[in-house]
Amino acid sequence: MLRLPRFARNDGLPCPFRARNDIVKIYIAFILAFLSILSGAVFLCGKEVIEEIVAIVNDDIITLSQCKAQNEDLYRGLRAQYQGEEFEKQYEQYKKELLNKMITELLLLQEAQRMEINADEQLKLWIENLKKENNIDSDAELIRLVEQQFGDFEEWKRQMKKNIMKEAVIVSEVHRNIVIDDSEIVNYYKLHPEEFTEPPEYKLRAIYLSAEGRSEEKIEAKKQEINEKIASGEDLTALASKYSEGPEKETQGDLGSFKKGELEESLEQAVEDLKVGEMTPWLDVREGWYLLKLVEKKESRLKSYEEVQKKIEEKFFAEKRQKKLDEFLKEIKEKSYIKILIPDPFDYS
Repeated sequence: MLRLPRFARNDGLPCPFRARNDIVKIYIAFILAFLSILSGAVFLCGKEVIEEIVAIVNDDIITLSQCKAQNEDLYRGLRAQYQGEEFEKQYEQYKKELLNKMITELLLLQEAQRMEINADEQLKLWIENLKKENNIDSDAELIRLVEQQFGDFEEWKRQMKKNIMKEAVIVSEVHRNIVIDDSEIVNYYKLHPEEFTEPPEYKLRAIYLSAEGRSEEKIEAKKQEINEKIASGEDLTALASKYSEGPEKETQGDLGSFKKGELEESLEQAVEDLKVGEMTPWLDVREGWYLLKLVEKKESRLKSYEEVQKKIEEKFFAEKRQKKLDEFLKEIKEKSYIKILIPDPFDYS
């Protein structure tokens, strides 16, 4: 599957979510607004034409067919990720914001045109990097993969170009105004040690006996047999391969490593006070019994400032970016002509 950078994923909406709005130019916005208010559709020379208008954004319009296309993409994208009630919840939530998102994207593209941003070369470079990162040898292979995952290749390229243009506007008008002071990062690190403290980590080996279809006497006899072999010095690794009835049989008892909070509570309580090399008693868990051995333990530790500095910077940048972006979008909306003619286009028939 192609791995796309964030901006190529349409600003946080689920992939595949492709805008397919071929912008319809108008000559004089207020005349078109007047006609559309009268009729709900565009008329030309007394003939019913063309397309119902959902919104006018400066010298561009958003049409009903564009809204339907966006809605279909949203529906498909979410359906691929969610099911049942969760799908309905996510779909209704995103659908409420979809028209506003389309208006915002159109304003960003208009701003890119005003700034005379040419994304052709950036798009070529981005596609070449995409091919390298995904080990794609030819344009034909790229086209095949894109059309398999996202649909028409040329439409996909147009959307990627728009995304590059929108991102260029945001970088120019938002990112350049973000300043992060070193003292902010240091103070945050000092005031939030809990965020940067690694919990204890346990590496475990185990034998699992299933209680299904066995009498209590048979289970006890098997446990006793294993206990006697351990007491005589036999290694748990060999015993797990012979006796364990879970996946541990194939891994010679190796359960892997678990951080505090990742194990079932009863298992964690039994393990956390062990010293390396010690074993728990038999633990009654999930229709069976576990015998656990602590192979290795990493104690809790506070990460150093150097380890987390970049993470804190990214957190601050993301927060300030969102705030500055909201301010910028509010500013360009306030100075723009925006007229919504169909407030609920996704429920419009």
